[in-house]
Amino acid sequence: MKTISCLFLPIVAAMFLAGCGDSSKKATQAYNAVSNVVDAPLNYVGAVVQAKKYSENVIDVSYVNQDIQMFNASEGHYPKDLQEMVPEYLAKIPVVPLGYKLVYDTNTWTVKTMREETSPATNSP
Repeated sequence: MKTISCLFLPIVAAMFLAGCGDSSKKATQAYNAVSNVVDAPLNYVGAVVQAKKYSENVIDVSYVNQDIQMFNASEGHYPKDLQEMVPEYLAKIPVVPLGYKLVYDTNTWTVKTMREETSPATNSP
């Protein structure tokens, strides 16, 4: 009888200690793992679309900067604004993604995109 209680007591203690953990963390981790697997295709497609928009924007800006240098070489001066380059050097001014603007810096004679600053909406009576 003594040997059964010696074996039984450690087993009961082990089960008790195993059951004292936080099971809600395990359930949350399992849910997150399933959620990540389910959302993965959508996350991937969203990332691809964003990368495509970004790469097109970078390519357009680099072409515009090259056209500014060609304008300077041909005309002997830099353009005052980008409209001066249309249609001889630029077919059209590139469209930038929503939330960005195209900025022509006349100090460095380069074009870059910048995130538009949004001002907080004000309620006027």
